[in-house]
Amino acid sequence: MFHIQPRKESITPQQQQRFERIATSTLGHFTDFGAISTLMPIQRPVRLLGTALTVSIPHVDGSIIREALKMACPGDVLVIDVGGDHQRACWGEFRAYAALRKQLAGVITNGAITDWEHLSQLKLPTFARGTSPLTTRALELEGEINMPVTIEGSVITPGDLIIGDDDGLFVVPPHRADALANAAETKQAQEAEKRNALRTEHPDWFC
Repeated sequence: MFHIQPRKESITPQQQQRFERIATSTLGHFTDFGAISTLMPIQRPVRLLGTALTVSIPHVDGSIIREALKMACPGDVLVIDVGGDHQRACWGEFRAYAALRKQLAGVITNGAITDWEHLSQLKLPTFARGTSPLTTRALELEGEINMPVTIEGSVITPGDLIIGDDDGLFVVPPHRADALANAAETKQAQEAEKRNALRTEHPDWFC
């Protein structure tokens, strides 16, 4: 039995825009909550920014992912919780094409992916635990969409902002977005000044 909740719009466009140039490592100076460092990007360099559309699958049955792709909107990040099954790949090449048609901002899963060679060449930021030749099945048994999920210890609620880059992922809930953006913007401006000063003083250090 599928359980599908309506979409939840939480982060405002103005809040999301503030995070376009904020690095995950900058956020990591101010909070431990929401950091995900154990999932690896399939492409490098990578930049992911969008709002969470969450999916829970019951191990072998990945059929509800199709339903999530149907209701996905441009800018969504599909967040797939595989319930601890790290042996089966829940994501592959042709699901990625469907995501690109819907203009998703990216995909993250605490499970595995397959078709790494093809996924690594696509402009769809993708983070996963690893790869596997074994895949989920379309059994239409059960699954959930737009319910809170836990990915590598971080709770992700539908509508949360997801930021990803080469250093990892961060989940930013709406109630923390403004404070974290304020702190991160200030820090990055200070770091830019120091970096420019070092470039001037030691140009031979830089490529």
